[in-house]
Amino acid sequence: MDSDEIDSKQTQVNAGKIFIKKSLLISLLVLLILVSLVAVIFANSYMTLKSEQVTKSELKEIITKLESKISENQPSEQQIMQPEPVIVSLDNDPIIGSSDASITIVEFSDFQCPFCARFQIETFPLILEQYVDTGKVKFTYRDFPIQQSHPNAMPAAVASECAHEQNKYWEYQNELFEKQQIWSNVEVASAIINFKEFAARLNLNQEQFDSCLNSGKYIEEVMMDLNDGKSYGITGTPTFFIGNENTGFVKITGAQPFESFKNTIDSQINAEK
Repeated sequence: MDSDEIDSKQTQVNAGKIFIKKSLLISLLVLLILVSLVAVIFANSYMTLKSEQVTKSELKEIITKLESKISENQPSEQQIMQPEPVIVSLDNDPIIGSSDASITIVEFSDFQCPFCARFQIETFPLILEQYVDTGKVKFTYRDFPIQQSHPNAMPAAVASECAHEQNKYWEYQNELFEKQQIWSNVEVASAIINFKEFAARLNLNQEQFDSCLNSGKYIEEVMMDLNDGKSYGITGTPTFFIGNENTGFVKITGAQPFESFKNTIDSQINAEK
């Protein structure tokens, strides 16, 4: 074997060793990369799990705190049934019921208001039967005509005061509400004719009534009621105040069902005991 062949074989051996070394190095690098990837995936999975656990824990704590705060700030049954009492003047308006009754209901109302008519027809008779006629409560009506939407309300209120002048207030008031559809959607002049017809039906002194209504004799009286109502924060009708000067008056707004009045009236009566 000559020297050239020896050199050639030696070169092949060396090349084989280099190739083996490179393959081994590449394999090691691939293994290292795979191990790193597994480690990263595992770490991420662990962090995600841990993060979820923390989030759930924190969320549970927040919910607990919220529930506690909601519970603390829930109004009690007494707070719901008993709004803050106010003092209301009875003025010199018509009153029905015993003067000895410890509780008074003050209604601010508009004769042209359909919700006021609903109260008058559906709920008022029950209040009369169970509380006024039994001597537990007296009831007074004060005017709150909303002229912007009910142009016939003011003359209706004046007409009721003219009837009161002849001791027929409650009969006339009932006539106005029961026949509201007849006079509420006509011109003022036509409504006034209706009001005079109601007076005739109740056998009032027609000349006295007509003179009272035509002169607007009680407009200032009606305006006093209206201004008092505004000072009590009234913005709509009907609005009621139930109580007395000692305990204050609890406010009820709207044509509520009889049960709402019953609950408040009974509570005010019990407060007096």
